[in-house]
Amino acid sequence: MSGAVHIIGAGLAGLSCAVRLADDGKSVRLYEAARMAGGRCRSYVDATLGLTIDNGNHLLLSGNTAARDYGARIGASDALVGPEQCEFDFLDFETGRRWKLRPNDSKLPWWVFFSDRRVPGTGPLDYLDAGKLLFAKRGATIGATMRCEGLLWEKLWRPVMLSALNIEPSEAAATLAGAVLRETLAAGGAACRPLVAKGGLGHAFIEPALRKLQSQGVEPRFGARLREIVFDDVGARALRFADEEIALGDADRVVLAVPAWIAEELIPGLVTPDDHRAILNVHFKIAPPPGQPLLLGMVGSLSEWLFAFEDRLSVTISGADRLMDAPREALAEKIWAEVATATGLPPRELPPWQIVKEKRATFAATPAQEARRPGAQTQWRNLFLAGDWTATGLPATIEGSIRSGYKAAALAGA
Repeated sequence: MSGAVHIIGAGLAGLSCAVRLADDGKSVRLYEAARMAGGRCRSYVDATLGLTIDNGNHLLLSGNTAARDYGARIGASDALVGPEQCEFDFLDFETGRRWKLRPNDSKLPWWVFFSDRRVPGTGPLDYLDAGKLLFAKRGATIGATMRCEGLLWEKLWRPVMLSALNIEPSEAAATLAGAVLRETLAAGGAACRPLVAKGGLGHAFIEPALRKLQSQGVEPRFGARLREIVFDDVGARALRFADEEIALGDADRVVLAVPAWIAEELIPGLVTPDDHRAILNVHFKIAPPPGQPLLLGMVGSLSEWLFAFEDRLSVTISGADRLMDAPREALAEKIWAEVATATGLPPRELPPWQIVKEKRATFAATPAQEARRPGAQTQWRNLFLAGDWTATGLPATIEGSIRSGYKAAALAGA
């Protein structure tokens, strides 16, 4: 192939696609409608806090092979930090009890036989039920596949699956939950070490990629919103932007790495997920106290996961549609009270805060929406799709987004 690959969208899917293609010596053109790269995985300076924050907190795991490969390619492997062993800290607000989940490194899960490694009050046999997800039938929900009640469900499986799937887990596609479980806990603790972009998502995923692409002669064109794709019977023939039309030669390729609803507008007859779920993040401008875990799972509270960055404490709440219209001040006060309890900080002194609401953070991970996810190939020979909403086999995650970019790169670069 001697033509160029035109990548529309400089989010994580588009960037990972561009990085792979540039590494393979392909000619890459990158376009982004916004004034900055990153999409839903970005950092920015918040004027209220006077800090650089992320639009959302993202947890990765050591078994996220595509994300770690991408980090290595862009020279940012050290940007993700976490414990050397698989270890998750939890706090139960109903009982005040704290514990650590500590799966062992090997695939043989002997950790369930040790009370100091599993959820308090659970026994080894309790963990077998989740194994049904590994063999889930297409179209089945988690609720129809495993038991969605009891202590282990409430203290571990529900909060973990809610964060991974961003929907009430009992309603979610069991195949997606099984895919997550297969690549993480079922693969052993070595694949489950929590990793956090402590210096920010931009520092870990976006800025190093832009620098690398620039060194390879790829300069993203920002503020370039694609208005129309011109088709003939077999392929895309031109890209129409607001101020320019780019003709496509026979050897040129196009990768559309935009949100699902934008892709539907640009491609006739394309079916994509059309039901989405929200995520809410709250950032507090205060340094975490000494000894605060990098990540804390909070059970029985409105807050779900507490991230401890050097200059702030950040809370993530998944499946947060119910909170999108809630008064911001009241939300901040309630969540801060929980954070203060979790950290031992003074509860009455509300630090400067910022709430970030992402209304369409992910597609709803139901069986019906999973069936609407298109593959990377389209009916047109030179047009390919990338994005966490495509059929990656994973929920809408950073790992899925990067895998989609890699898949599109393999097809467009062939």
